[in-house]
Amino acid sequence: MAAKKTVTIEGRATARAVGDRLIAPLPEEASAQLPSRGQVAMVGALEDHEVELVLEPDGRKGHWISLDEELVTSLGAADGTSIDFTLTTAAQWPEPEVPGDLGAALEAADDVEHQWDSITPMARWEWVRWVGATKNDSTRAKRVDVSIDKLRKGSKRPCCFDLASCTDPELSKSGKLIGLE
Repeated sequence: MAAKKTVTIEGRATARAVGDRLIAPLPEEASAQLPSRGQVAMVGALEDHEVELVLEPDGRKGHWISLDEELVTSLGAADGTSIDFTLTTAAQWPEPEVPGDLGAALEAADDVEHQWDSITPMARWEWVRWVGATKNDSTRAKRVDVSIDKLRKGSKRPCCFDLASCTDPELSKSGKLIGLE
């Protein structure tokens, strides 16, 4: 099996407020160099702060960085702040933060523990994204149940959603990052 090509991107992103969140959409030329239109695990630096992160797709063939509270503070970021970046595709995907409802269901279903542990961190990111890609509480609960059922049946990934779409329900509409129109 051939090793994956490492890609390094450099540039400047401008922090943007979308609702109550701060994000940094990547310039089109940086996203175009990435190996996937979906999520991409990266390591590198935002300004002089070392980061390990997963770039999110914007649903328009681009990517964006979620600026959590810790990054906002360390970068002194606000709407309109320019952020220099140097990012390289990661050799390993970081573990996703499993939301409470999915985590509780996985813990309660000890018969799926081996299946969950046997899939790649990238596949676990896909399950987390699929469960979280809805604002509707009943749809989310159903997705948690379906996840457990599919894992019991040996599924490695959720089925039938566009990995290149923006799946953050607070920031997207129809699979596209809002505010980029």
